[in-house]
Amino acid sequence: MALIEVEDLTRTYDLGDVVVHALRGVSLRIERGEFVAVMGPSGSGKSTLMNMIGCLDRPTAGRYTLDGVDAGALSRDDRAELRSQKIGFVFQGFNLLPRTPAIENVELPLSYAGVARKERVRRATEALKTVGLGDRLHHLPSQLSGGQQQRVAIARALVTGAPVLLADEPTGNLDSRTSDEVMALLVRLNEERGVTVMMVTHEPDVAAYAAREVVFRDGLISVDKRNESRRRPS
Repeated sequence: MALIEVEDLTRTYDLGDVVVHALRGVSLRIERGEFVAVMGPSGSGKSTLMNMIGCLDRPTAGRYTLDGVDAGALSRDDRAELRSQKIGFVFQGFNLLPRTPAIENVELPLSYAGVARKERVRRATEALKTVGLGDRLHHLPSQLSGGQQQRVAIARALVTGAPVLLADEPTGNLDSRTSDEVMALLVRLNEERGVTVMMVTHEPDVAAYAAREVVFRDGLISVDKRNESRRRPS
């Protein structure tokens, strides 16, 4: 059974005089442990699909299954619960609390889940060590480089043990060297820890790190291919 499966997924938005067809019957399977890059121009449907997979929105029609659960049929509260258990998010803008140390930023998902403080600290510390920031636990975001801030965000996405990491332009605010470092980390987490990574990017050199590339155009998948010349971290 695929970890992520969408079948004939459609999403329309009624904007009054205009109906926008964001997804037009998309079907896609992502197996556990895959690393998939999602590409396409603005308005192509890729962000709408990511919102669906992230349990942030519901389809107009079609079916979305996450780890065996029909996510599209769930209530808002049940989707939020599924999201907290199964998905970690990484964003272009890091989305860290500016006056909060790294370890407390990483603890946040566990705090929302009601995990006891001692266990939160243990798991957040381990997550930061995993991304190479074991010596930056108490640094504020302003005391960290852009790449280090994104590493904190990745640690926060990993801390719950969710099997899926959704990354939305994770290197968009980084220079090329730091971008390569972050991508090397994502590849390592995918290959060594089995984290399933689904990443939206506009950059072909970033998508080249993925084992599979899915390209959207006009609400449909136009290309779905294995990356035979996958870029490897240096």
